[in-house]
Amino acid sequence: MSKPRVLVIGLNYTPERTGIAPYTAGMAVGLSEDFDVEVLTVHPHYPEWSVAEGYGGWRRREVIDGVRVHRVKHYVPHDPTGVTRILSETTYAGRALAPGVRRPDVIVAVSPALAPVASALALGRRWRVPVGVVVQDLYSKALSELELLGGRIDRPAHRFEQALLRRCDGVVSIHQAMADVMVRDYDVPRERIEVIPNWTHVSPPSGDREVRRKELGWDDDVLTIVHAGNMGAKQGLEHLIPVGRMIDYRSLPVRIVLIGNGGNRDALESAASDIESLQFMDALPGESFMETLAAADALLLHEKPGLKEMCVPSKLTSYFAASRPVLAVTSPESAAAHEVRQSRAGFVVRSGDAEALLQGLHQMAEAARDDCGARGLEYAKRTLDERAALLSYNRWVNGLLETRR
Repeated sequence: MSKPRVLVIGLNYTPERTGIAPYTAGMAVGLSEDFDVEVLTVHPHYPEWSVAEGYGGWRRREVIDGVRVHRVKHYVPHDPTGVTRILSETTYAGRALAPGVRRPDVIVAVSPALAPVASALALGRRWRVPVGVVVQDLYSKALSELELLGGRIDRPAHRFEQALLRRCDGVVSIHQAMADVMVRDYDVPRERIEVIPNWTHVSPPSGDREVRRKELGWDDDVLTIVHAGNMGAKQGLEHLIPVGRMIDYRSLPVRIVLIGNGGNRDALESAASDIESLQFMDALPGESFMETLAAADALLLHEKPGLKEMCVPSKLTSYFAASRPVLAVTSPESAAAHEVRQSRAGFVVRSGDAEALLQGLHQMAEAARDDCGARGLEYAKRTLDERAALLSYNRWVNGLLETRR
């Protein structure tokens, strides 16, 4: 008997290592145990915003971890501002309307991006199959909380996202707080929402922490706090510039290391060119990424002031696995703040307040950091288990199939 066919529509996919891609890929591979899975995505480009070496062309097919992956060309902006990013996602949505795959039995779309969810619903109508959406970020909340496009399209975007979510046969939220927002602000029926948290998709570090610290030059008496991942609008890392100047001016024994790439990196590096306490490193290969996180004294999660309801930062799953304490610079009401408080793995500081961040750094310097890190790792093992999440996705997709029988 043939397996039911699942089509996954998602903008980001492996070999991208940051953001949503590892979870979309993990979900697809997990579903492939019981379903015949195909993925429709684009060429890898995030967070560098350039097509990865070895990729390109109008259409490309490959098999990754047993899953058939169809890649289509879309517009990749070099400067992913609000308008160009929307245009980028819209070109993918247009390509998704002619996916070049067999008729599936169910479609699973991943948001963001939002426009391809509309394409998934159009395909669902064409093929008369159920459509579910995995909400990693609330798109219209991002527009309003990040103050993109001056608020001009906040209301239309909210109405569009609301209409799409309500038309889907099922919705996955990666956090209960986000599910509550969808019920309250988007009128999505609670019974149609499944909460499936993102999982820890990296292996705990296995190398010698002190050796790695020495390799990096961190084996001194300076508190080293690391931010790893995308440097974009959501992170609001420009607020670290005045913090770095204050650290330098006061000769505080603190270094802040920003690892990764993203649309704002060049501007950040330029602004911090004369700040000794702010350092930059390129994105690291998988084999050294976790060893580097573990070598830090603490790990930094930083969100733009005003961010509360749009997302749950995926980097927390890696941070907890590194067994290092977390300093979360975010709104006290955000999902990220909830996770750090719930895990007891670190401290929460309100974003946009340089003095408060300096106090948080002092608090981290005085803390029992190994104990905080151990609590984060234990929390990840207890609540962010990959196998449990994939079993939940399996049940959810089976439930979608039942909606049309």
